[in-house]
Amino acid sequence: MHDYDLLVIGAGPAGAAAALAAARAGLRVALADRHAFPRNKLCGGGVTGRARAEAMALLGRPLPPSLLEPRGRFAFYAGGAALGEIKGVPPVWMTTRMGFDAHLVEAALAAGAADHTGRPVAEVEPDAPAVRFRDGDRLTARLIVGADGANSVVARALYGIPFDPARIGFALEVEAPPPDAPEDAPVRIDFGAADWGYGWSFPKSGSTTVGVGGLHARNPAMKTAMRAYMDLLDVDSARVKVQGAFVPFGEVRRKPGRGAVLLTGDAAGLVDPVTGEGIAYALASGRMAGEAAARALAEGRPETALGQYHRALKPIRRSLGQARLLQHVIHGSALRDGFLSAFRRSGRLRYDYMRMLAGEMEYGDIALRTVRRLPALASRALAARLSPARG
Repeated sequence: MHDYDLLVIGAGPAGAAAALAAARAGLRVALADRHAFPRNKLCGGGVTGRARAEAMALLGRPLPPSLLEPRGRFAFYAGGAALGEIKGVPPVWMTTRMGFDAHLVEAALAAGAADHTGRPVAEVEPDAPAVRFRDGDRLTARLIVGADGANSVVARALYGIPFDPARIGFALEVEAPPPDAPEDAPVRIDFGAADWGYGWSFPKSGSTTVGVGGLHARNPAMKTAMRAYMDLLDVDSARVKVQGAFVPFGEVRRKPGRGAVLLTGDAAGLVDPVTGEGIAYALASGRMAGEAAARALAEGRPETALGQYHRALKPIRRSLGQARLLQHVIHGSALRDGFLSAFRRSGRLRYDYMRMLAGEMEYGDIALRTVRRLPALASRALAARLSPARG
């Protein structure tokens, strides 16, 4: 007899979603995290329409208005030069991860999950399966869900390292003072503020989240890039604390787990490689893992949970694969200048970008349109590279 049917390690959006879905299905669930909630979490705090819809479907009710601040004005830049501004598009909601994550954890606990938050994990035993906490306590379960982020202890137990250092992303971020009128301030995106990445400024009523992120291997001077971006936005570096975190930019695992262990969210590499957004995929993958665990245990075949979960992830994996193709267009040196030129000229391209964030378009649609534009993008990129020589 195991202590639990399902042990979820990590209580962010992926873990809370897994625990909530499994508990609602009648499983005995333990939800563990090294932090007690509410807790701070490095994140821009932008909740896309896709993520908001997934959260509401999971909870079965709207999110409290106090958690979300809608923003419908967006300004895009590259190298400090304006690419254009857009309004009247599907909004992005600003939140704090302290409040957002705590709300999801409360829902999982209310559904019946046992609270083991505030308990750091010392060791994961994938084959038992079991976990031992630093306080010496050991819990066993029939299945484990690893939802403990890019530095996943669970993934480390499975593979020796939690991620590929050559392909991981990295981000730096600060909480600056809020703008005078946050409801009117634009969400700002700066392409190229970091190599193979971007910078962001997210206005909120209590602060402005400012950060830069990109592929870690291509940004050995990320701190310098962050200082330059803060200077550009007039952020007083003496009054803010810079924090950093690894971000698995589309580094999707071929198989999200092993044996009785399922990996979700950042631990499975389910992060958009173009935007760095991971909340929507964390919520979806956590829910799918919890549902797969419930089905497999109801059938008396826990060994099938990973396969069921892997199949459920196919649409997400397909979308992230298409996003990786666009990542090369947006950030790669060969076509980047052409893309930025098109983005500057085409309000439709900017509008499609926002519709994708809202969940109204899939990456496949944008990828197809981008492929059709490739000859024009290549021509514009060549023209941009030759223009200094002409002058």
